[in-house]
Amino acid sequence: MKLLNKKKSDQELIHAYIGGDESGLEVLLDRYKSKIYTSIYLQVKDEHLAEDIFQETFIKVINTLKAGRYNDEGKFLPWVMRIAHNMVIDHFRREKRAPSVVNADGFDIFEVLQFADDNAESRMVKNQRDIDLRKIIQLLPDDQKEVLIMRHFCEMSFKEIADITEVSINTALGRMRYALSNLRRMIEEHNMILQTG
Repeated sequence: MKLLNKKKSDQELIHAYIGGDESGLEVLLDRYKSKIYTSIYLQVKDEHLAEDIFQETFIKVINTLKAGRYNDEGKFLPWVMRIAHNMVIDHFRREKRAPSVVNADGFDIFEVLQFADDNAESRMVKNQRDIDLRKIIQLLPDDQKEVLIMRHFCEMSFKEIADITEVSINTALGRMRYALSNLRRMIEEHNMILQTG
């Protein structure tokens, strides 16, 4: 089995895999596993559960490819992210509880909201606000939390977010505006100080 050139397009790798070259999928997996796993982990907040859902996602990807049912030409990552997203929703439906999407390492909501952080004292204050903010984020509707995470942590475009969540780009943009607006309002209600300017 020859390892395919890593510079090949997603579509070329998929066709190679469907044609019997297993390394096509290996290269695709290597290319995107970090983004896909991260998006799952941010939604479920549990390493082992995220790994399980990640594996289930790729079993479904493999089954779909082998059955010849893949038809999203050139859109492999959004297609896999949509499958992963649906697997997470299915998990929470089974658990009969809402997803919990909160701040995680590498995603600093304080950057989004432009908080002051210029010295040790303000960093200590920020740490307390960070704890408070995690609680406040929980109060956002799930669709708003989801867009916030996908946009700022996974660095996905609004087009990709719209595709994955199966809404229009305007709806995705609207959810982001509502999320930031709601966060600002709730922060003010909880007497957390926003930097002006």
